[in-house]
Amino acid sequence: MTAPAGGAKTSGPRSSKGERTRARLLAAAKSVFEEDGFLDARISDISQRAGLSHGSFYHYFESKEEVFREVALAVEERLSAPVGTVILDPSSHATPRERIRQAIRQHLECYREEARIMGVIEQMSRYDAQLAAARAERHGHYNKQVADSISQLQRRGLADPDLDPLIAAAVVGSMTARFPELWLVEGRVDCSFDEGVEQLTDIFINALQIRDAPERPRQGRS
Repeated sequence: MTAPAGGAKTSGPRSSKGERTRARLLAAAKSVFEEDGFLDARISDISQRAGLSHGSFYHYFESKEEVFREVALAVEERLSAPVGTVILDPSSHATPRERIRQAIRQHLECYREEARIMGVIEQMSRYDAQLAAARAERHGHYNKQVADSISQLQRRGLADPDLDPLIAAAVVGSMTARFPELWLVEGRVDCSFDEGVEQLTDIFINALQIRDAPERPRQGRS
């Protein structure tokens, strides 16, 4: 968490030392938010955790809300990384199913590691309009990437040609966002990690009718 995420205001010194100090504050803030939640977290606790004076915080961030938004969007960036590094990797020779399976596993492994802060992020997104808007913009960007990928698979005869790519991307995107929250944050699903990964992957693949070779030539949506 060394660089500001999209949607967060960048303030404070930009020297190498300033960047390192800013990164310390972000890491400390994440730990405090995980332990205390947003409402009970205090700027003095964040500063102390970072080994800085209370006043030093304001050289880099204007408020607790600002630092929380940056923490939240950095976590979102990490969770979404497999879309680019696995699903859309131009150098990969893996089949579509293999890419989806690997990407979902990486996403859920990351979500499991970030479950404590994700619980706070989901809670705050219901009350912080600025954070909710930034997350919606980020999710829209990744949904568009997934929709483009679905379109390509349809043209190659590797996905259900009757699906609307944008709607399908929103549906499977909601599964990969909401299911981990129910399972890893709220504890409302009782299963092993491997079972959860396999079930979500199978449902994702089946929903889009992903295959590794075309059954017969069919024209998909453009």
